[in-house]
Amino acid sequence: MIRAPKAVRPSALAATGLLLAAAAATVQPHPAAAATTGTAAGSTATTVATVTTPKRVLFDNSKGETAGNADWIISTSQPDPLTQNANPSTETSWTGAISAWGVALQKTGNYSLKTLPAGSTITYGTGGALDLANFDEFVLPEPNIRLSTAEKTAVMTFVKNGGGLFLVSDHTQSDRNNDGWDSPAVINDLLTSNGVDNTDPFGFSVDLLNITTDNPRAITDTTDPVLNGPFGKVTGSIIRNGTTFTLKPADNPNVKGLLYRTGYSGTTGAAFATSTFGSGRVAIWGDSSPIDDGTGQSGNTLYDGWNDPAGTDAALALNATAWLAQGSGTGTGGGTGGGTGCTAAQLITNPGFETGSTSGWTETNSNGTSTINSSSSEPAHSGSYDAWLDGYGAATTDTLAQTVTLPAGCAAYRLSFWLHIDSAASTTSAFDTLTVTANGTTLASYSNTNAAAGYQQRTFDLAAYAGQSVTLKFTGTEDYTKQTSFVLDDVNVNVS
Repeated sequence: MIRAPKAVRPSALAATGLLLAAAAATVQPHPAAAATTGTAAGSTATTVATVTTPKRVLFDNSKGETAGNADWIISTSQPDPLTQNANPSTETSWTGAISAWGVALQKTGNYSLKTLPAGSTITYGTGGALDLANFDEFVLPEPNIRLSTAEKTAVMTFVKNGGGLFLVSDHTQSDRNNDGWDSPAVINDLLTSNGVDNTDPFGFSVDLLNITTDNPRAITDTTDPVLNGPFGKVTGSIIRNGTTFTLKPADNPNVKGLLYRTGYSGTTGAAFATSTFGSGRVAIWGDSSPIDDGTGQSGNTLYDGWNDPAGTDAALALNATAWLAQGSGTGTGGGTGGGTGCTAAQLITNPGFETGSTSGWTETNSNGTSTINSSSSEPAHSGSYDAWLDGYGAATTDTLAQTVTLPAGCAAYRLSFWLHIDSAASTTSAFDTLTVTANGTTLASYSNTNAAAGYQQRTFDLAAYAGQSVTLKFTGTEDYTKQTSFVLDDVNVNVS
C-alpha cells in the first residue's frame, strides 16, 4: 500500500544533499523536507559497528587527459581536489569535466580522492605519495599518451596485487594531442606489451571503431554489483562518438559484457565490460562522453553525458568505482571476485523499494500506514520510491526488516543505505530515534538531532556475520509531538 498523507507535512526546502535519480542518471541536490521550526545538522549518530575505511582512488592526468577539448579531471587543484573546495556540494564546486564523478564520491564520505598531475610518472612500489601502492583504484580516463614500459608494468602489477583499474576509451582516431596515439591504441598497447602478462590478460580488446550515436542497454542480471550497486540501478548508457570491445572468454573466463551496442551481444559490441586479473578488478567503458558532466575549464567544448536521460551514466560510473575499489582478494590467477569460494553479489531484495510495496521486507506500523512512499514531500534518493518511517508528530513506531544469508569465504561484507532525516523537534535533545540492528545488535542509532538537508550514505561492516543468516532491522520511534521523518532508500548488502 502506498503511504497515505502524514498527519504533519513538512514544507519543501531546496537542499544540497545528493540525489541519484535513476531514470535520468543525474546527481543533483535533493529537495529535502524542512521542519516547522527549521532543521540543522545535529550531533554525530552513535555508531557501534565498524565504519568502512575510505577507499583511495587516484585519477590520472599524466597522459594527456586535458588535451584538445578533453577535460577529464575531477579538479584543477592537483593532487588534492579538497584544496579547491573542502566541502563540495555540486559538480561546479570543483573545476573539471568529470568533477561530478569526483564530487559524488566525495560526498559519500567513503572515498579519498587524488589526481596524478600532468608531467608525473605512474609508479608502483616506489614509496612516493602518489604511488599506486597507496591506492585501491586507478582511473585512466581516455589516456592520450602511450604509457612507458615501466608504467605499464606498474599498472599491471598494481591490478595483479589487488588494485582496481578503471579504463575509459574513446573512438578510433581521437588523437587529441597529435602525438600519434589515441586512447584505443594506448589501451590495446597496455594489454599486449606490459612486461607482466602480454597474453590478453583481461580477456578483451578495444575495437577500432567510431560509433557516432547509440544507446547501449544493460544486460539482465539482478546480482551484478555494477548494474545493481549502492548508487542505483543501471539500465543503459550512451555512445556519442565512441567504440566497443571484443570479449575473449577463452583468454580470461571472468570477462563480462554489462552493456551492449544495439543489435549486439555475447563477445561483440560490448560498450562496458568488467574482468579480473590476479587479485584485482578491471572495468572498461567505450566512450568518454558518458563521464563528461558538461562543466570544466574555460575554452573547452563539453557535452553533458553524465546527466543525459538516454542513459544511467552516473550510476554506472559510481557503481563501477565502488566495485573496483573493493578488490577481489582471490590471490593470483584471475579469480571470480571475493574471497575463496565467494561470488560478488548484492543480497537485499527490493533494495530501492521500486516495486512500490514491501516486497522482500517485513514491516510493522503502529498506526497501520505503510512505510513505502512516493510522495513529493519526501522524494527518493534514486528511482521513485523510498521507505518513510515516522513523521506523524504522534507516538508511533515503524519497523522495516529483511533477513539475508551471508556466504562464508568473502573478503568484504558491507551494509550500506541512504538516510535522510528532517524534524520539527529540537536539534539539541533526542526525542525521536531510528535504530539499526543486525540480529538484535545495534549497529547505529540516529535521532532528530541528526536532521540535515539531503541524504547521507551510511556504511557498516557485517563481516562478523559471515556464513550466517542475519536480520537487518530499522526501527523508527516517535514521541507524542513534533514530527521526525526517517527516510531510507537504496539499502544494499554487498559481498565480494
